[in-house]
Amino acid sequence: MSVWALSRARARPAGHRTLAAGTALGLLLLSSVVLAVGFGRVAISPADQLTIIVDRLGGRPASIDPRIASILLDIRLPRVVLAAVTGAALAAAGAALQGLFRNPLADPYLVGVSSGASLGAVLTLTLGLSPVLYAAGAVQAAAFIGALVAVGLAMLFAQAGGRTSVPSLLLAGIAVAALGGAVTSYLLFFHGERIFAAFAWLLGGFNASDWPLVARVSLPAAVGLAGLVALGPSLDLLQLDEEAARARGLRVEAAKVATVGLASLVTAAAVSAAGLIAFVGLVAPHVVRLLVGPEHRRLLVLSAIGGAAFLVVADLVARVALSEGDLPVGVVTAAVGGPFFLALLWSRRGRLG
Repeated sequence: MSVWALSRARARPAGHRTLAAGTALGLLLLSSVVLAVGFGRVAISPADQLTIIVDRLGGRPASIDPRIASILLDIRLPRVVLAAVTGAALAAAGAALQGLFRNPLADPYLVGVSSGASLGAVLTLTLGLSPVLYAAGAVQAAAFIGALVAVGLAMLFAQAGGRTSVPSLLLAGIAVAALGGAVTSYLLFFHGERIFAAFAWLLGGFNASDWPLVARVSLPAAVGLAGLVALGPSLDLLQLDEEAARARGLRVEAAKVATVGLASLVTAAAVSAAGLIAFVGLVAPHVVRLLVGPEHRRLLVLSAIGGAAFLVVADLVARVALSEGDLPVGVVTAAVGGPFFLALLWSRRGRLG
């Protein structure tokens, strides 16, 4: 059998696995969205959901009780869509950085994004700005800018001789995260009267969801996700050593900078809207990699779908777990992701040792 025919024979089962996994994850996402939108103190059946959405898209008056239509369209649906966008962004960023660092234990917060976002958000919350600015998204904007500044600093300190050292980037990210965490702790210590709002943001959640926030988050997330998918072949080559990747025509430094920049962009967008939500970017890519293998284009796309479904379900659990109020969604993802991370670490203990 020729090499070409052999590669076709190998690609066919991989394509079947990808189609099966994509179909399963798509159905999981769709069913989780329908369940999350319909479940609550006021139950909304799938048929009623469809009727309300069709009425709105057609510009017709709601044929269902207008109060139920408002609950669906103005409260639940933007929250669920924001959770899906956030989950997709975190999962895709995690998959990209795991490829860059060649380590499935990497996550989207590895290069200082979380500390920069936390510092920006907490600084804004402790300044005591006017309610108008908070309503206009001042916290989200500050978190977004803080995340990008932190990553920029980590990238700057990781540069040497025109090249970005991946180990240096990791160490610089740890240092930037420690510095940002110290300043955040200082602000919290001296502004105790606003500590509840700050901690509510740090634990993550979608209580402030509305359509303008969905729009602000979706644009950078979509741009970053498209860029990461386009970088899939480059991430495949980066699994080789850098000299071998250069020999195959890859502009290694540009690929590394683009990967970190785009992963940071989508993570910053997600964190700015929802706060710090751990483990989505670790769990979803690892599960998808087990299903479809390491090829990065399909891994990134399916990780985004899986991460969206995971976070929609986690937010539903957070919303209904308590009889009064919502549990922070970061608590739910940590309850799932913590044991998963320990199991993953245990499975790799020999190689890590």
